[in-house]
Amino acid sequence: QVQLVESGGGLVQAGGSLRLSCAASGRTLGNYAMGWFRQAPGKEREFVAGITWLNTYYADSVKGRFTISKDNAKNTVYLQMNSLILEDAAVYYCAAGPLYGGNRYSVSSYSWWGQGTQVTVSS
Repeated sequence: QVQLVESGGGLVQAGGSLRLSCAASGRTLGNYAMGWFRQAPGKEREFVAGITWLNTYYADSVKGRFTISKDNAKNTVYLQMNSLILEDAAVYYCAAGPLYGGNRYSVSSYSWWGQGTQVTVSS
């Protein structure tokens, strides 16, 4: 069992930056694939970024603007979000899943989820 707690969401102007954090307990993050997803009102939850031991993955919509990283010593995963646009507004969720197998971009490949943190982007 992995417990995930997100933080760092808030209100930011378009063009601004936020850094989300996902603190894990119960297991060592290095043993899992980690992902960030987001869900806007009326829309399905969508993949944003993922990280395994050696690789990172990004949705096309955030490439070049968002960076996923992890600190194994702190058992924490981060999502640095720069150049935010209105379309980035959503509830952001951290997720953990098995390292091997599955589609890194799919919700169904992740077994544990945080409660989410709201990101609001104003014009």
